[in-house]
This record gives sequence, C-alpha cells and structure tokens, in this order.
Amino acid sequence: MPLLLFAVLLGIVQGLTEFLPVSSSGHLVLFQQVFGDQITGLGDHVAFDLVLHMGTLVPVLVMYRSDIATVFRDLAGSGPAMKRDGLRLAAWVVVGSVPTGLIGILFRETFKQLFTTTLTVGIAFGLTAVLLWRTRALAEGVRTIQEMSWRHALFIGLAQGVAITPGISRSGTTIAVALMLGLRRDLAARFSFLLSIPAILGAFVLEAKDFDFASAHDLAPLGVGFVAAALSGWAALILLLRLVRSGDFSRFAYYLGPLSAVAVAYGLLGPKGWF
Repeated sequence: MPLLLFAVLLGIVQGLTEFLPVSSSGHLVLFQQVFGDQITGLGDHVAFDLVLHMGTLVPVLVMYRSDIATVFRDLAGSGPAMKRDGLRLAAWVVVGSVPTGLIGILFRETFKQLFTTTLTVGIAFGLTAVLLWRTRALAEGVRTIQEMSWRHALFIGLAQGVAITPGISRSGTTIAVALMLGLRRDLAARFSFLLSIPAILGAFVLEAKDFDFASAHDLAPLGVGFVAAALSGWAALILLLRLVRSGDFSRFAYYLGPLSAVAVAYGLLGPKGWF
C-alpha cells in the first residue's frame, strides 16, 4: 500500500476510534500486528501517533468552543466562582485530570508493555463491551453541572486513567461512568470530551522528547494523517453525541464483543494458528 494512502487510513482509523467507544489504542495494536512493516515505513511511530492524537483534538476544540469561551468569560465575572457554570466545569476538569495524570506518569511503562500484547487488548475490548452494555439498564441521569461534585469528577478521571490501557475505550469508559453517576447525557458526553483536552496535551508533553521527525521519510505522511484524523474525528464525534443523547450508546458492544473474541484467539494461537 502506498505510504501516503496508508497514513490516511491510519488517520481515519484514529479519528473514528478516538471518539467512538471502541478504543483507538486497541485498534492500533491490531494494526501493528497486521501492518507492522508499513507502520515502520512511516518512520518514528511515536511522532506519528502523537500527530494523529493532536489531529483528533481539533474536533473537540471546535465542537466545545462555546464551553471554552464560557470558562474565560466567567473568569472575569462576578459572584461566587462555583456558581458560574464555566468555572465549575473547568474546576471539575482539573480535578478529573489529576488521577489521569498520576496514572499516566506512574504506570507509563506498564501501559507501554500492554500496548504490544494482543491477548491483553482482546480482554480489554471485552471489558469495554460489558461496560457499554451495562448502560442499557440505566435510567436517564438528571444531574446538571451545578449538581455535579468533585467526587463525580474524580471518579470519571480515574476511569480515564484506567482507559490508558489499550482496548479500554477512553470515551466509552468516561461517558459510561458519568451516566452511572447520574449525570445528564449531554453533560456526560461534554465533560468526557473536555476532559480529553488536558489528557491529549499531557500525553503529547510526556512523549515530546521522543519526537524524531528526522526519522520520517518526509513530513507528508504526518500532514495527511493529521488531516484525516481531524476530519474523521469530527464525523465520529457528531455520531457519538447523537447516540449518547438518544440512549443508544450501548450498541457498540455488538462490535466489541466479537472483536474481543478474535483478538483473544489471535493472542493465544498466534498468526500460524489461523492457517
């Protein structure tokens, strides 16, 4: 497959799986198993992965630009800070980011090892499927941002930290936990994706020292991958928000269940076991 076309394919996969609750990192593991040589041809895979993640940050910033603007407006407002929706939302994003950051820093190497294990990824896919399926039985949440507490933010942040594990969907886990805590559907999705902003930026900072553009053949694959991830991510984000609002969030379990079985079988049997 031509290098640029492959970069576009990976960008599309990253954009779709970053927002749809199916785990982008888990899918990347599977792609590495199948297309390992071509991924190597892209040069520094750390740089390429991070560029794709930055591409998926663009739809979040565009979609939630009004919330971000509200935060800055509320900074100049008057009255009790926690009575202002924008500042309250920003405060809970900070609280939720703390456990995510600590887990990412303390267990970074452990997660890197998990990143190469197809069997572990398959099991994680199954856990995500069970979590998504569990949301079917939930009554619609009623908690607004003013009724959301630091404890809710902390639990959701812990869920995001656990979702560093390949195969555990970040969006799926955080939204599911938010729904289980009784948050309104729109708030559950909004908080999940606003919480992803510091997580993506933090991961970029942690891995920035490994950036090696010189190892890439040229910058074109990085550029087209970034654009593909941003555009496909925008489409996936719109689709997911519609499904969360309509209560159809659990349907992705139908995809992850069989995928989990295939990944586990591949991990146990290896490539030769399929022939």
